[in-house]
Amino acid sequence: MAQNKTNNKTNGFEQNLWDTANKLRGSVESSEYKHVVLSLIFLKFASDKFEERRAELIAEGKEKYLDQVEFYTMKNVFYLPQESRWSYVKQHAKQDDIAIKIDTALATVEKNNKALKGALPDNYFSRLGLDGSKLAALIDSISNIDTVADKKEDVVGRVYEYFLGKFAASEGKGGGEFYTPKDVVNLIAEMIEPYKGKIYDPCCGSGGMFVQSIKFVENHHGNTRDIAIYGQEAIGATYKLAKMNLAIRSIGGNLGEVPADSFFKDQHPDLKADYIMANPPFNLKQWRAADELTDDPRWAGYEVPPAGNANYAWILHMISKLSQNGVAGFVLANGSMSTNTSGEGQIRRKIIENDLVDCMVALPGQLFYTTQIPVCLWFLSRNKKADSTRGFRDRQGETLFIDARKMGSLIDRVHRDLSDEEIAEIARTYHAWRGEKKDGVYEDKPGFCKSASLAQIKSHDYVLTPGRYVGAADIEDDGIPFEVKMAELSATLYEQMRAGAELDAVIRRNLEVLGHGE
Repeated sequence: MAQNKTNNKTNGFEQNLWDTANKLRGSVESSEYKHVVLSLIFLKFASDKFEERRAELIAEGKEKYLDQVEFYTMKNVFYLPQESRWSYVKQHAKQDDIAIKIDTALATVEKNNKALKGALPDNYFSRLGLDGSKLAALIDSISNIDTVADKKEDVVGRVYEYFLGKFAASEGKGGGEFYTPKDVVNLIAEMIEPYKGKIYDPCCGSGGMFVQSIKFVENHHGNTRDIAIYGQEAIGATYKLAKMNLAIRSIGGNLGEVPADSFFKDQHPDLKADYIMANPPFNLKQWRAADELTDDPRWAGYEVPPAGNANYAWILHMISKLSQNGVAGFVLANGSMSTNTSGEGQIRRKIIENDLVDCMVALPGQLFYTTQIPVCLWFLSRNKKADSTRGFRDRQGETLFIDARKMGSLIDRVHRDLSDEEIAEIARTYHAWRGEKKDGVYEDKPGFCKSASLAQIKSHDYVLTPGRYVGAADIEDDGIPFEVKMAELSATLYEQMRAGAELDAVIRRNLEVLGHGE
């Protein structure tokens, strides 16, 4: 089995910082104190970048420009007035009004930088009534992180990612509202390869899909300026997390003017995305009233998705957002692959008949903090025709099924993680099927992958569960003749039967001694 990467994710200081932050748990719920910690980390990073740029201006003899905002924004640096700088916060960390000073610092940063509008907590620290000594200890701990010293290492991004994961784990089901496990996001990115164009996430959480898309482009030596980000998030606190998450990495994006529901207040009504990456809330109930959105153009050509479960509403919403050659990769509960409830089966049938389903991947259980049940990945494509520019073969009328349920390794008692090697194997299989020569020649592999025709899917009543198509894995021939193996198994069985008979006799005698014989 591939070595699991999770145990080596950090170098230690993240855990020390987490231990310090965790001391706030006594007075603040974890769902609240993540905003405390991440806001302070953001402020420290913004200050480090500001001080670095300020030193550059001084070195260049441009002291007269030190307080001109444009000389910072031109380098993707936020301008910070004196009362917003980390040095000021640290200097006053042990004063009784430190919570007010932090709130003032965050408000001032947001006021002076349009890109941060609506991103930072508003009077958050003052309202929480935090223990002053614990808050001061947290400030001291964060002060030890040099967020800009290593140009090759995304230190603050790593801390942010680590904390989001830890908060999601500690919050259990509620954590899934803002965090998708990194390995699942990596897999989606490696599958759809968002090199160039518009990327959209209609339920973006803390923005993890966008961050990984940018990392994908960087890792494959692309140009991040070729990517445009669009997203939306309904929960106000999570919307702020997403804006901060993008801001600390200097990633520009349009997340809408306000947090809003994508079904009822679509803030990108005319968007046609080249790539869609999403992890919608699983089996969201009562997402609309029975008489709402029944004539919505997003359902055109399909049945109206049921009010009792939003899974197919999310699918149709994303289909409506795809460009002519767009591709989508998203997570859904396993039930979405086979349900026939309230017209969902009819919607799925039409999606399949419209030849939009490119690939289905069954994942193992225990990957998510929200649920331990297995989930699946849907990959939709507007265009399955051959593409000579990328070496794609014609896959019209075909769908690839991959069963990855046996992959992954437990990282603790309840959580599983996919290794980099496993992610690469799944992605390589998909790209080989699409015809990309760099990934080799595709072949069906019993128990793992199968390319199925529309007729074959129809014969399975339009169910998209990979296990129905890939079959059982081939049993490896161990070279022992059947007659020899059968004789050995028979001898073992007879020996076990004799031992069983002897044990029965012993039990019978013991019962007789106790006066319970027949």
